[in-house]
Parts: sequence; structure tokens; C-alpha cells
Amino acid sequence: MAVPWEEYFRLALQEKMPEKIPEQNEDTLPLVLRLLEKRQELVDADRRLQAQREACQTMMAARKQRWEQLEQKERELKGSFVRFDKFLQDSEARRGRALRRAAEERLQASRREAEALRLRAQRDELRRERARLQRRLERLEPCARLLGQVLEQLPEFQEVPELVARFDGLADMKAALRLAERGRRAELEEARARLQRLRDAGQDELLGQGQRRAQLLERLEAARERTLRWESKWIQIQNTAAEKTLLLGRTRMAALNLFQLVRQHKRQAPALAVEDTEGQLQQVKLFILDLSTMLANLRQAEPTPASQP
Repeated sequence: MAVPWEEYFRLALQEKMPEKIPEQNEDTLPLVLRLLEKRQELVDADRRLQAQREACQTMMAARKQRWEQLEQKERELKGSFVRFDKFLQDSEARRGRALRRAAEERLQASRREAEALRLRAQRDELRRERARLQRRLERLEPCARLLGQVLEQLPEFQEVPELVARFDGLADMKAALRLAERGRRAELEEARARLQRLRDAGQDELLGQGQRRAQLLERLEAARERTLRWESKWIQIQNTAAEKTLLLGRTRMAALNLFQLVRQHKRQAPALAVEDTEGQLQQVKLFILDLSTMLANLRQAEPTPASQP
């Protein structure tokens, strides 16, 4: 924290003032002399204080100037830094452009080298092709003489190219015929393969039909067995129904006979139809109940053997 100017000057004055005069001087010197000395001390202190103030102002001015110089140097340094950065950037850009140009030049050089190698290889290939054609020409020289002799014997051909063209046409026709023959053979083989597949499919179909026929025959035999079994059951049911019908007829005849006996006993005309078996049985039942009641009453009315004299 900065100290105020008044406090600073007061502290400086206290440091510059002489120490306390010994007691023996105070007793000997007069009071006026001590006052003059004090005044002189104050004047000296003011002078020293003024000198220190001027020195401090001079120092502050020098510091301010120094700060201004430092700020100016800082601005100059900043400008230098900016210029240096710009210089570095320009240098880097120039270096990058130089590297790119060098890379492009190396790439172009490699391309030119590759092109030169390709041209050399092409030249060598052309030389080999020329030598091969030369050897072929030397090898075909007897053929050329032979074609000349054949041309002399064939008056319909004027030049060797015509003869060669005719031969090429015949060779092409022969190749086309061979190609067509191979196509026909391929079609024939394909047709044979289809025929074989159809035969195989027919055999498979026949086998399948035979298996299905066997299965149907088995199902037919099973159906016949079931039919015979159900026919025997039906005959048995018919026989049982006939027996039951006969038994029912006999039962109805017995019921009718009983009903007629009851009516004859009661001396009443039959009031029910002949087919009403249930009604007839009901009447017989009522008659039997009445007869049973009558017999029970008679037994009760008869005296016991102990009551006789």
C-alpha cells in the first residue's frame, strides 16, 4: 500500500533532525539560543524536505519517462513481434510454396521418368515385333513363292490378295460350319439330356403311380373288410331286432290275453284298443291290486283256529 506524502515527509524529517541535546547544554545555553537553533533546525529540515521533494518529483518524472519509454519499447516490441510473425508466416508460406513446387517438380520428374521408361519399353517391344515380323516374313517367303506359282495356275485370280481373301473366306466358312456343328451337337446333347430326364421322370411317375395304386388297393381291402364287418353287424342287429320284435309281439299277445281274461272276469266289454298295450297292462295291474286287496280282507275276516269251540 502507498504511503501518503505528508507521512513520508514527516518520517524523513524525524530521521534528519538531530538527537536531543544533552541536559548539561540545556542548563548552560540560554533559551533564545535554543529557539534559534530550533528555528535553524526547522529551516534546515524544510530545506532538506524541499530537496527530498524535488528529488522525489525528479525521480517520479524520471520513472514516468522511463515508463513511457518502456511502453514505447513494448509497442515497438509488439510491432516487431507482429512483423516477425508476419515474416514467419510469409517465410512459411514461401517455404510451403517452395515445397509444393519441389514436390510437383519431383512428381513431374517421376512422371517423365515413367513416361521415358514406358517409351523405352514400347520401343523395345516394337523392335521385338519388327524382328518377329522379319522372321515371319523370312519363314513365309517360300509360301509367297508357292502362292505365286498357284496364282499362275489359277487364271480366275489376278492377285495374291484375292487368293488369300478367297482362302480366308473359305477358312471363315469352315470355322462357322464347325461352330454351327458344335452348336448342333450341344443342342443334340441337351435334347438327349432332356429326353433322359423325361424318361427318368416317367419312371419316377410310374413308380409313384404304382405306389399310389398299392396304397389304394390296401385302402380298398380295408374298406371291404370294414364293409363285411358292418354287414355282419347289421345282420346281427336285424336278427336281434327280429327277436326283440317277436318277443314284443308275444308280450303284447300275453298282455292282450290277460286283459281279455280280466274283462271276461269283470264281464265288461273291452274299452281299449288292441294296440294299447300299456293301457291293457295298467288295467291288469289294477285288477291284480284289487284282487290282492280283496284276498287280504278275506284273510282278515276269517276266524283263527284258536277262536273255534
